[in-house]
Amino acid sequence: MTVYNVSMRSRSLFRLSIVVAVFALIVSSLAVSAQQSPAKRGRKFKMPPPTGRIEVTVVRDSSGKPIENASVIFHPMEGERNKGNMELKTNEDGKTIIDVLPIGGTVRMQIIAKGFQTFGDDYVVDKDDMAIEIRMKRPGEQYSIYKKHPEATQGGKDSAKPANPPAPAPKDKPAAPDAPPSQP
Repeated sequence: MTVYNVSMRSRSLFRLSIVVAVFALIVSSLAVSAQQSPAKRGRKFKMPPPTGRIEVTVVRDSSGKPIENASVIFHPMEGERNKGNMELKTNEDGKTIIDVLPIGGTVRMQIIAKGFQTFGDDYVVDKDDMAIEIRMKRPGEQYSIYKKHPEATQGGKDSAKPANPPAPAPKDKPAAPDAPPSQP
């Protein structure tokens, strides 16, 4: 080999060693900085809200005996908006338990059992342990507008009161006659 080739080869090895050294320095500085600040890595962890445990017992209204295999449907509410639903079935004691509803939230509960009226109501999960007993009624007679219902209400008002009561006459004006007086 000639002297020119040897010096060229040593220069290229020198340049290569400098590039490798700079690369190693950069990689080691990144590794050290990653170890020093673990809080900046990855996703921020957000604790889930505390949840309450709700035990629902479904029984017959007439006898108090448990209703097995009734569907208990929970609709977590966000304001007036439904965030989905979770359906559970009651066991042989008429009980079901759910423990994933956040405390402070509202849940709309619906119960469907074969041979009974459907039940539904809103509940606020304000404690970490709640027990709710629901008494299911047998279906009643079909409502008909052609039958008299003295105990019923119409439009949120009692039906015993007239729908449009006569307005009292103003006190500062004399009552006007409805028809002209007839002559004999």
